[in-house]
Amino acid sequence: MDILDLTALELGQAIKAGQVTIPEATRTALEVIARENPKNNAFITLCADRAMDRAKALQDGLRPDAPPLYGVPMAAKDNLCTQGVKTTCASKILGDFTPPYSATALERLDSAGAVLLGKVNMDEFAMGSTSETSFYGPVKNPRDLTRVPGGSSGGAAAAVAARMGWYALGSDTGGSIRQPGSYCGVTGMKPTYGAVSRYGLIAYASSLDQIGPLCRDARDCAAVLDAMAGRDRRDSTSVDGPYGNVLAQLDGDLRGVRIGLPRECFGQGLDSQVEAAVREMARALAGRGAAVEEFSLPVMDYVVPTYYILASAEASSNLSRFDGVKYGWRAEGYEDLTDLYEKTRTQGFGKEVKRRILLGTFVLSSGYFDAYYKKALQVKSVIAGAYRDAFSKYDLLLTPVAPTTAPKLGQSLHDPLKMYLSDIYTVPVNLAGLPGVSVPCGADRDGLPIGGQLIGPAMGDALVLKAADAYQQEVRP
Repeated sequence: MDILDLTALELGQAIKAGQVTIPEATRTALEVIARENPKNNAFITLCADRAMDRAKALQDGLRPDAPPLYGVPMAAKDNLCTQGVKTTCASKILGDFTPPYSATALERLDSAGAVLLGKVNMDEFAMGSTSETSFYGPVKNPRDLTRVPGGSSGGAAAAVAARMGWYALGSDTGGSIRQPGSYCGVTGMKPTYGAVSRYGLIAYASSLDQIGPLCRDARDCAAVLDAMAGRDRRDSTSVDGPYGNVLAQLDGDLRGVRIGLPRECFGQGLDSQVEAAVREMARALAGRGAAVEEFSLPVMDYVVPTYYILASAEASSNLSRFDGVKYGWRAEGYEDLTDLYEKTRTQGFGKEVKRRILLGTFVLSSGYFDAYYKKALQVKSVIAGAYRDAFSKYDLLLTPVAPTTAPKLGQSLHDPLKMYLSDIYTVPVNLAGLPGVSVPCGADRDGLPIGGQLIGPAMGDALVLKAADAYQQEVRP
């Protein structure tokens, strides 16, 4: 048995059956990281000694009734606070920040027996769609090292795709889990807004950010979601819901499930190979009993500008705390407090982060607030309403994840607008607070992965993953 070929759930079962030990699995993952990370730059901080100590302690405490993911090694995006472990957001300005506490999601996975291997690379402060804006250098796609892995959770997707751990946590503000999942050929889940506590997630855009898993299949995503979802008194945006039983609902049966395909997501700008793969996915879902039909969703024309106005405005506010005074990196040679602020932020933030702070500050300014920010909030409400109307007719929606497969390294950074437009199919999910999952559904002529996106109504996480699992059962050899 090659444990690297196992899913996270399969490894958990093998551990409980005594077929493999937790230190053995952890050591294997660390060996893969030592071999592969110099190629793809997925990890920023590796916790090798800590992981081995944790693995030995878990092995000593192994019981027959252990949780499904007990002892399974994993990784976390470097914007999730981890007690005692450097957490940088891939930025110079947080290069020496070591949090005194851990994110709730990590605490809950720790209680379920997770072994943290380390913190993975990302776009700086989660701002980007390619994982090239990191202060620690770009992440490279394990499927083709000349390509981007997607962003901003590119390090998490690359780690799972390269077998450097069995699953990883990412964050999704406008597609930052689903798009890298698509580019790297892994399954990425963005839960309903509020289903997973954001406590300990260093914020980009608070009304849009959501923590979620990147895994080898939908069943693993369900197990991770079961372990970390639920209301948290430390996060006022977390919500009560039917948590903890998603995995049990993945029965592969889609009879009676209505799936809509928005015509606007299959038009101009979509690569023909991507369209063909997603339409083939629709046929496979129909083969599992689903009723699939096309419909019109005209609000798609407004999602990208609405998203970038709101996200940049919130970024401008959230990142104002990084000033060189309270924590993080501080510039030298300043004359007064204003000069300290200016030099620290100018030298500490990267180009893309500064671009979004400037845009956000502009749309929040007194002369432009009503014209841009307030209008974007109104359009966001319209977009959410259009999706509610769609879910009165359909149980799920199916779209591409991205218009193309993974672009070459360096291409997107020269054309920020093109990079922003690559999020067109994913940002509505965040604007409306919905669950969505990226599922590998084929490859282009160059062998690059293609992803299909299943979207559900709010709190429809179980149905989204049920459909993803049914598809994977249908196409799995």
